[in-house]
Order: sequence, then structure tokens, then C-alpha cells
Amino acid sequence: MASNIGWELYRSFLSVLKEGSLSGAARALGITQPTVGRHIAALEQALGVALFTRSQVGLNPTEAALGLRTYAETMESTAASLERAATAHGEGVRGAVRVSASEVVGVEVLPPIIGQLRRDHPELKVELVLSNRIQDLLRREADIAVRMMRPGQEQLVARRVGGIEVGLHARNDYLARQGTPRRASELAGHSLIGYDQPSAFVRAASRSLQGFNRQAFSICTDSDLAQLALIRSGAGIGFCQAALAERDDSLTRVLPAEFSLQLDTWVTMHEDLRTSPRCRVTFDALFEGLERYIR
Repeated sequence: MASNIGWELYRSFLSVLKEGSLSGAARALGITQPTVGRHIAALEQALGVALFTRSQVGLNPTEAALGLRTYAETMESTAASLERAATAHGEGVRGAVRVSASEVVGVEVLPPIIGQLRRDHPELKVELVLSNRIQDLLRREADIAVRMMRPGQEQLVARRVGGIEVGLHARNDYLARQGTPRRASELAGHSLIGYDQPSAFVRAASRSLQGFNRQAFSICTDSDLAQLALIRSGAGIGFCQAALAERDDSLTRVLPAEFSLQLDTWVTMHEDLRTSPRCRVTFDALFEGLERYIR
């Protein structure tokens, strides 16, 4: 196996994995298809293994390619982290910082916090990643993450913000048409909005919410934003953050005593970034803003 293999070969390899074809990878990378083809051929020769086989629908990765994917993704994340760090050189708070948060928190809660952060530090660039998947801070997929669970890795700096309460809500006109349930057993006659595929959090929460499961749902989606939009549209009863619902006079909480969950909220970053001005300022702003939101 050859040594000193250039990163551009791995970048093309990862793009072909993601796009499924040379042409798709070329479009994603902004280079020509023959260039991508040469990169794949050069990488296969350097590694001494076949990475793709051709089929009628595109390129299929070999077992060797699938085994290399995680390492290539780590290289990609590290390269992006290096570029963000390089933009921060100079006086004051400047450069790019990448923040990961869940869909609802990223769309409904963080925008005013980030807006104030940018007004305070106009040379700071914020990259907001909306994902319900837990971004791997150890692999530098993000600099800072807002998580709904305590991170277990020792290399991470974590600060608990508090608990975000979640409860059942519905729009007032829906309740006017269908009636407001006074006990949990009455939910069976309502249009319930819930998950499609259960996550680890959903499984844990379901144990304390008897009867609230996929079989009971009239509308299923794994997108928290879609669930929120359905509640706001009057499609039925579903889970919503209590603080969000309090902002909207058209929403009413249903059965608060029977259905209440706490999302344990943490702001987290890699310990290597604690001395970075851009990350430290962003970390503090997120914590303080989320704390105000919870209060």
C-alpha cells in the first residue's frame, strides 16, 4: 500500500459513496467527472483494493469501501474543523463556529440567541446544523452541540441548562370541534400526532406514558418540526414544548398532570476548544439564552 495518499482522493471517494455515481460526486465537488474517476482509480491503486463495482443503477461500494467510510468521514470532519479554526486568527472574536441542535430547538429557540450573538460579535460566523442525530463532537462534526442528554465522553465539556418541559397540546379550534379530553382514556377518540419509528428517547418516554404509542397515532412522523406544524394547524393532539406553546394563544395544553416530560438540556463542546474565543463566547451565549428560554 502506498503512503502519503492525498486528501483529495479520499474526498472524491467519500463523495462517490454519498452520491452513488461519478457524475453525482463531480457535481457535488464542483470538479469534472474524469477527475473523480482518476481519483478513485488512484486511490484503489494506492490501497491495493477495489472500492466500487459498476451496476445498472450506478456504483456499488465494496466491503472494503464500506469499511473505510467512517475513517473518510472523520477526515472530512477534521478538515472542516481545521478550516474553521484557521478563520479565527486575529484580534477579538472572529471566525466560524459550527453548532448542532435538534430541529425544534434549532428553528424555534436558537435564532434570536444567534441573532444577538452576531450583533455582539459581527465577525463571528455561525454554522447551524439541524439534526435530531447526536452529532459526534469527538469527530469534530460540530464545535458545540445542544443535546437533550448528558454526554458520557470525558473529553467533552458539558454544562446543564435545565429541563425543558414537554406536554400534550392542541389548537383551540380542534378542541372546540372534538372536545377537550379530561382523562387519558378519552384520548382514544382523538386524532393523535406521534412518532413513526421510535428513538431511544421515545422508548424511554413511552414507558411512563402508557397507551401513548404508535398504534394509537392517527398521524405519524419522525420530524419534530412536522409534528409541531401539525399541532399548530389543528390536525390533532401532540407533544410540544410547553414554553413554545405559551407563546401561541391558539394552543391549549391537554392533560398536564398525566402527560409531562422533561428534556434534560446540555450545552457541550470538546475540551480542546475551551480556550477558543469564538467557541467560548458561543458556548456562553447558548447557555444563557437557553436558560432564559427555560425560565
